[in-house]
Amino acid sequence: MLRGIHKASNNWIGRAVMGVILGLIAVSFGIWGIGDIFQGAGRTSVATVGGTEIRTETFRQLYQDRLQQLGRQVGRPILPDQAKALGLDRQLLGQVIAETALDQKVRAMRLAVSNAEVGRQITEDPNFKGINGQFDRARFEAVIRNAGYTEARFLDEQRRTMLRQQLVGTISAETVVSKTAQEAFNRFQNEERSIDYVVLGPAQAGTIANPAPDVLAKYFEERKAAFRAPEFRKITLVVLTPADLAATLPVSDEEVKKSYQDRHVRYETPERRHLKQIVFPTIDEAKAAAAKIAAGTTFEALATERGLKESDIDLGTVAKNAVVDRDVGDAAFKLKAGEVSAPIQGRFGIAIVKVDSIEPATVKPFAEVSADLKREIATERAKNEIINVQEKVEDERLNGSTLADAARKFDLKPRTIDAIDREGNDANGKPVPDLPQGVDVLASAFNTEVHSENEPLRVPNSGGYVWYDVDAITPARDRTLNEVKDKVVTRWRDDQITQRLRTKASEMLDKIKAGASFAEVAAAEKLKSEWRPAIKRASPPPGLSAPAVAEIFRTTQGSAGTVEGDSPTERLLFRVTEIKVPPLDPQSADAKRIDEALRSRNAEDLVAEYVARLQSDAGVSINQNALNQVAGGSTQN
Repeated sequence: MLRGIHKASNNWIGRAVMGVILGLIAVSFGIWGIGDIFQGAGRTSVATVGGTEIRTETFRQLYQDRLQQLGRQVGRPILPDQAKALGLDRQLLGQVIAETALDQKVRAMRLAVSNAEVGRQITEDPNFKGINGQFDRARFEAVIRNAGYTEARFLDEQRRTMLRQQLVGTISAETVVSKTAQEAFNRFQNEERSIDYVVLGPAQAGTIANPAPDVLAKYFEERKAAFRAPEFRKITLVVLTPADLAATLPVSDEEVKKSYQDRHVRYETPERRHLKQIVFPTIDEAKAAAAKIAAGTTFEALATERGLKESDIDLGTVAKNAVVDRDVGDAAFKLKAGEVSAPIQGRFGIAIVKVDSIEPATVKPFAEVSADLKREIATERAKNEIINVQEKVEDERLNGSTLADAARKFDLKPRTIDAIDREGNDANGKPVPDLPQGVDVLASAFNTEVHSENEPLRVPNSGGYVWYDVDAITPARDRTLNEVKDKVVTRWRDDQITQRLRTKASEMLDKIKAGASFAEVAAAEKLKSEWRPAIKRASPPPGLSAPAVAEIFRTTQGSAGTVEGDSPTERLLFRVTEIKVPPLDPQSADAKRIDEALRSRNAEDLVAEYVARLQSDAGVSINQNALNQVAGGSTQN
């Protein structure tokens, strides 16, 4: 679970390797023994790893940030009790403990990563790229700001993450997968089986007379709960969304033109330049390279002399704000096409830049964007106005108006659903269409009383509101046999068919085991034997259920078996005629995928054990009282 939560909340930080480590923290806890670590630690710390204290306030801030991130993803706040029930407090603490242990080892080994490499990782992160596929500084700044990072803090976090990856990479990079493991995986994944089979259906069950009244009554009484009528509620719904409100708000042409002028930057495609860059470790090397270029050496030839490929120097065609190093960007956008810069002292090293080509800036004309801009203005107004409308509706309800009357007063359309159950079905068992999306209105409606004062539900993404009012409740009840007689008869008949087919299939199977051929047994029942080749475990073909495929793979070659078909009123009788295990070609794409999957699993195990050993060697203690306080639980004496 930790791996999924960590990936969901921090995937843009580029912690692919750390996701593996932290997903297996439970393994390391298991190696230490939970009882050994949940003790001690200083009063101001939530945990201690070796000589490093994880301060309670620091962890509290991390914990709150994580809950807010997850809350934004699921569209609703995560309450402290919910988080604690899911174990999010211990999961996050396990992550922080693992990172702290790794950081200590990194410092002990004096590992380092260059500024240039940090910059390269950031510019290549797809989460920071604009619609043109290039690094977008404005997007980068917005993303890290929304996540609560300053640029300096984010760069430091990236550097520490890369160092952790560097460390665990030495443990997991060269894992070996045995041939036996590869072949076993290949067999499980790619083994194919062919069968002869027949399908027994209602026709093979024979004629089934209607049940006698006493038989049907007894059957119904024994299964009365299956035919019980659920609780139904009559509810009134009113939905208010910014889009609905925007359609009613007027926007003049003058307002659209003014907005176009105010927002002209968004309609401009900035000038873009195709840039190439060589980074030098010292200013002296950069000056020597600049002198060579001045003497006639081409930029590309200089790159070749330094052992650089085209992909090492090509920054692509980018806008100025897409150049991660601002100093390099400023210098590059002062050059003409074909020119090469003097050495530039950038943030990530000393660079020389060449401009291959220039794409001029463009501007979308007013006529092209006016319609979209008008809708956008109306929607922005609606987002502001929607709170006023919501408050007016609430005022009307406080003054005694029904929800329907209050809605109509402000041109909202109430919708009455005469009967709906918890599953969203009507009295006939059919789904009620067009229920509000983004909120669980049924859960709310079934947890209130008739005409209670219910707060409207806030739609997370749109910012809209959904009001609901329960007009009436029809309690769940036992139906009488007369009400559901047709359904009871149908179910009784299906049960009879299932029993007869199971008996008949077993009799046919016994004949095959006694020596009769599959074809003879099928012909005796006037059933057509069919052949189905190339059945695989992971992909049941049409007409074969997953349980049927599982039974086929439990049956040896030449043997027969029987299993339920697509429904309880079908029975499959089969014989496994052939088993094929494709040979594993080490050079094939499939073999490489198998090898990669097994290497990944081996690497996870190795990294988990390594992290556990680091933590064990360092010594870990956890202040359970402090952890409970952070998570909103009670302290323990």
